[in-house]
Amino acid sequence: MNIYIALLRGINVGGKNMIKMPELKKALEAIGLNAVQTYIQSGNVIFESDEEEATLQVIIENKIEAAFGFPVKVVLRMLAELEKMILDCPFSKDEISEAESLSDKECLYVALLSTVPQKDKTEYLNAYRSDSDDYRIIGRDVYLLFRNSISKSKLANNLQKLDETVTIRNWKTLNKLVLLAKEI
Repeated sequence: MNIYIALLRGINVGGKNMIKMPELKKALEAIGLNAVQTYIQSGNVIFESDEEEATLQVIIENKIEAAFGFPVKVVLRMLAELEKMILDCPFSKDEISEAESLSDKECLYVALLSTVPQKDKTEYLNAYRSDSDDYRIIGRDVYLLFRNSISKSKLANNLQKLDETVTIRNWKTLNKLVLLAKEI
């Protein structure tokens, strides 16, 4: 069995698309996912399955819409992919420390995409790179470093220009998901 992490996009944010995690867990167990656990209210689910990623994505999105009455995009990663993502962080410790010293908020995030973004689309992001906001792309992950705040970032607000399903998680959440997944 493979260990997967499902990252749901846009649930429980600002009172919109509310899904209680115990109900989500039951819905996903009902479609045959094993060892299902959720982490915090923003739609992070760890589970085991023998299905392929593309199949799982469709099954999970269909089940969520049927169970909760609204569509939700899902980005999946296998545990090994998240572990590699953390090891391959393209920002140096000095860059991260500098950003942390300039802000009292989280500074390191990853935008997880469902597929590798097209080169011409990623060039749109260059217009939003600044002294405050930087990014690096590795495969289908966009590493984001904010020296102020993600909520004020033009870069973060324009990730949809990649024309991909994208969901963003902070570095602490990604590390916690890896630890929880390793316990399965």
